[in-house]
Amino acid sequence: MGTLQTMQPDADWESDDAAVLETLADDYVFHVFGGDWCGDCQRQLPAFGAALAAAGVDADRIHHYPVEKRADGSKTGPGVDEYGIEYIPTVVVERDGEEVARFVEDADEPIATYLAARL
Repeated sequence: MGTLQTMQPDADWESDDAAVLETLADDYVFHVFGGDWCGDCQRQLPAFGAALAAAGVDADRIHHYPVEKRADGSKTGPGVDEYGIEYIPTVVVERDGEEVARFVEDADEPIATYLAARL
């Protein structure tokens, strides 16, 4: 696994939703698939990184999976086949090794809010 620069927390990010942060702080493992070249990732992942930091999620529970795009548009990289990644950003949330929630590419709400509503 590598590191996604887009997961660096956005210094200007603010949240007044304590319930979202409390939910993220629970005993989950976050598998974040993205590409620093990807516009959606550049737009969404810094806020998600900031939310995880604000929630106090330990770095050892956040796994980065840098993804590249092939000429045919398909994705390649660590974990892409194992997790069935087609679009990025994708965040797979697991507890005790089982997937409990998944965010794929885009939503009308921030990644943290989207996932917290499903956890």
